[in-house]
Amino acid sequence: MDYIQIGQIKIEKTAALAPMASVADKAYRTMAKEFGAAYCVGEMASCKGLCYSDKKTAALLTVTENERPMAVQLFGAEPEFMYKAVKIAEQYKPDIIDINAGCPMPKIVSGGAGSALMKTPDLFGELIRAAVSATEIPVTVKIRKGWDNDHVNAVELAQIAEQSGAAAVAVHGRTKEQLYSGKADWDIIKAVKDAVSIPVIGNGDVSSPEDCARMYEYTGCDLVMIGRGSYGRPWLFGQIRDYFEGKPVRSEPDLNEKLSIMRRHIALLVNDKGERTGMKEARRQAAWYVKGISGAAKFRNLFGGMNTLADLDDLIEKIRGE
Repeated sequence: MDYIQIGQIKIEKTAALAPMASVADKAYRTMAKEFGAAYCVGEMASCKGLCYSDKKTAALLTVTENERPMAVQLFGAEPEFMYKAVKIAEQYKPDIIDINAGCPMPKIVSGGAGSALMKTPDLFGELIRAAVSATEIPVTVKIRKGWDNDHVNAVELAQIAEQSGAAAVAVHGRTKEQLYSGKADWDIIKAVKDAVSIPVIGNGDVSSPEDCARMYEYTGCDLVMIGRGSYGRPWLFGQIRDYFEGKPVRSEPDLNEKLSIMRRHIALLVNDKGERTGMKEARRQAAWYVKGISGAAKFRNLFGGMNTLADLDDLIEKIRGE
């Protein structure tokens, strides 16, 4: 197995789980790691929220041993809050601290954070320097291709990140304006890799072991990161691990196995967040697991009415029966 190193942290060169707000929570990360994800990044936490002692924000920083190596991710647009937030995050003993400079959502961008930082390169550098000065833990940053197709500046931002002390940079090959539509541009990932000497993590349009291998080969990136390609498919990380270990790649689970994996995932979600909140969030997760099966649309509607694990068990039996 090949490895990359971020600071002193050694990571297998297979596939990592991307940070996804309101998706890649503890239960999702646990499933990905159980199937073989090499590394995962937590949901983004607000620097200001941490500094003002918001308990919900702080909960996003929890790192369990079975999730390691793991990064916590921070977002913000003020260096002084970034510095203080990193000091707080440090107490949770993450392996890596990641700065979000890629989220395209309006509520993040409107505050000058996330993708908006790609329009303020000087501030982008200041935030990284503030984070790096606050800790001995490796600091990384996740960016996009650019703001839009007229403002593609991932290479410039990656160089600023390196000069500011970042230990690695992750690049999503889409612009902020694209959100998650269209095709990811792997050429920009390659351009960033050619322009910096720190590790580069590639992200965008990887949903199979073959895609993962192609991204490594085409871009030269040091690690591949998968987000939406893993929706309802945590076993994808195991398939990729098989591929790079030279083993026969495990086949897609049959329906019964998918439903068992889904049940395990949702039980973890409920255990972590309680039945009321867990089951509400499980509706979306369950819909991803049944995507592509016969009658999926009908089952997605039924999942929308789930409130308890018993409801889920009844629906699983119904799906198996049909």
